[in-house]
Amino acid sequence: MSIDSATYKQKFKALRCCVLMPTYNNATTVGDVVQDVMQYCDDICVVNDGSTDNTLQVLSQFPELKIHTYEKNAGKGWALRQGFKFALQNGYDYAITIDSDGQHFAKDLPTMLAALEENGEAIVIGARNMEQSSVPGKSSFGNKFSNFWFTLETGIDMPDTQSGYRLYPIKRLSEMRFFTYKYEFEIEVLVRAAWSGIKILAVPVKVYYPPAEERISHFRPFQDFSRISVLNTVLVFWTFAWIKPRDFFRHLKKKDFKVILEDYLIRSHETPHVKAFSIALGVFFGITPLWGLQMWFVLFFAWIFGLNKALSVLASNISIPPMIPLILFLSFEAGRLVLGHHAVHLVYNNKLTVEMINRSLLQYVLGSFILATICAVIAGIVTFIFVSNLKKQRV
Repeated sequence: MSIDSATYKQKFKALRCCVLMPTYNNATTVGDVVQDVMQYCDDICVVNDGSTDNTLQVLSQFPELKIHTYEKNAGKGWALRQGFKFALQNGYDYAITIDSDGQHFAKDLPTMLAALEENGEAIVIGARNMEQSSVPGKSSFGNKFSNFWFTLETGIDMPDTQSGYRLYPIKRLSEMRFFTYKYEFEIEVLVRAAWSGIKILAVPVKVYYPPAEERISHFRPFQDFSRISVLNTVLVFWTFAWIKPRDFFRHLKKKDFKVILEDYLIRSHETPHVKAFSIALGVFFGITPLWGLQMWFVLFFAWIFGLNKALSVLASNISIPPMIPLILFLSFEAGRLVLGHHAVHLVYNNKLTVEMINRSLLQYVLGSFILATICAVIAGIVTFIFVSNLKKQRV
């Protein structure tokens, strides 16, 4: 045993970190992987995910292992979730997951340990070089596909979101409740960890892909890709329905109205055009009859068009209670101009009919969009002139 090996084993113990290895029918490779890992770490937890070959017999040759096993195969996600619990029960706070099929190299464990020492409670992904010639085309495409959705859902760029070689802060993750069981769990845990404020990092690792005729994969292209697609659909919806608005308002709470206005309207380096369109967007949706949804529409379209979200949200507050009677009145009047003799004249009496309400609603909706467009254009022009003049004065 080399001095370095002893040092790394001590580090694993000092950091309360283990190597976690989920396995399913990998009897031909799991023994070699265990032997390689044992050069660096004595703290190895193996989850036998219902193997039907002689995987358990191979593992029995290593009495030092901590083994959690169950009879029915449930999927990699479930094996990882059970492994996290098992590792916690054995006193570990961190776990480095490594596949048992021989694709990952134990010699990269020191790199993962160094990332743990430097960053503490973070998820560290062992990023593979996906451009090497031995990488299957479907793996390269799937990885790019996964990276795209992860960036959309979290705003974080990662080079390899599908790598199973990871460091997890399992004690921190024990506070979360997960829902997926198969391969898609490795996406869920990354996205939801990022949402909860856990840092996501990547370090380079090597990977070995055996020839196609020797390759063992339990990934089912149609079923598993479908499950991943459904998960990403849910995550994207939740990103825009809750996460992005939540993060935005948390940011706004740290500043008062005057500071926000100065920061985003005056001190911001964005062009007058961007600021003008941001204000115009907020005014438009603030007047439209999208009650209860105005803020979400503002944030969504501000993000789509790359506008200043803070300015758009501030401008959307044109529909504050004192302004609502005026906005309603002007909307009805604008709708009256469009409907002509079919319009309803505002008469303040108690004689309301269903027909009048229906006609009034149509008139109000049409008028509100007309009023919103006019006010948005005016607000945009005024903002553009104001910011442009201010910029000239400061030059």
